[in-house]
Amino acid sequence: MSHRLKVVGINFDHFHMGDLLRMAHEHPEVDLVGICDETPNRMQDAIKAFGIPAERVHTDPEALFDSTSADLAILCPAASKHGDWVERIAPFGCDLLVEKPFAGSLAEADRMIAASRSAGVRLAINWPLAWVASHRMAKRLIDDGQIGQCIEVHYYGGNRGPLWHVADKVERTAEEVQREKPTSWFYKQSHGGGSLLDYLGYGTTLGTWYMDGRRPIEVTAMVDQPVGLEVDEHSIVVARYETGLSKFETRWGTFTDPWTHQPQPKCGFVLVGTEGTISSYDYETTMRIQTRDCPEGRSIQPAPLAPPLENPIQYMVDVIQNDRPIDGPLSTHVSRIGQQIVDSAVQSAREQRTVSLLQ
Repeated sequence: MSHRLKVVGINFDHFHMGDLLRMAHEHPEVDLVGICDETPNRMQDAIKAFGIPAERVHTDPEALFDSTSADLAILCPAASKHGDWVERIAPFGCDLLVEKPFAGSLAEADRMIAASRSAGVRLAINWPLAWVASHRMAKRLIDDGQIGQCIEVHYYGGNRGPLWHVADKVERTAEEVQREKPTSWFYKQSHGGGSLLDYLGYGTTLGTWYMDGRRPIEVTAMVDQPVGLEVDEHSIVVARYETGLSKFETRWGTFTDPWTHQPQPKCGFVLVGTEGTISSYDYETTMRIQTRDCPEGRSIQPAPLAPPLENPIQYMVDVIQNDRPIDGPLSTHVSRIGQQIVDSAVQSAREQRTVSLLQ
């Protein structure tokens, strides 16, 4: 039975919290009953934007849950802190939506899965590219057999850098970016920073979805070594499957941001099947498909997203109201395979050799 859901937002490390809270604020069946961050200043934009009263603003989650119950908690901590926060929040008994990536490591991802299972709550990993109309249409075309079995995924993902924009894609100045770089968790190895950990999971998770859950056999990766930084800004990963090779590339420092002007190379996916190909680029309003009966290829318009698949909050409301399991790229099953590839890539880059897929 449909009922209004109570949603809370906890930990504002990732600026995507603002986007997710806006989706919750605008959902007609959601009440935003609390937000929490140990640094009060980081919550000020949300307080102002969504008119959150003082009694719903907290600096520790225990106080938040003492004041209210919740059906869903949105978590946006730094990548290497996902495990700690899921273990901390899961016992309160609400379902969890964790902003990408899955975790800073496969071991941490497994801690998150164990904690959610122990508490009997659902755990979803939000990949914003899962809500791009063409990427969902690509999966529908694959499932319909339009290009046969997907045997190759070619992914290029990134933007100018994580500090160039804040919530709602509001742009920042070059001076602001340079000033924040030395202290931002995005640029700290200990916090799971770097373009590989920020963006590779998009490609490997949605790629696993397109591949119907198949895993690669081995992985080879190379990363750049920017002067003065302890994390990468560019990575190239090759994964060998039984069906052949797939490539996943991540980049902080694209010429433009793909949601404003597509850079070259374009950000998005090219999918090769046994009977055709699909190109699906981030945020573009058309996509291209080749098939046996149309080898010259044709442009098509992706079907517009519709409720409850327009955004992750809609999706989670529908899951909770109808008591359904998490599926697709938000599921821990698909996301864990993506994390296996990410961890294997990290090891490969560190050891400068090809490695077998980590288990």
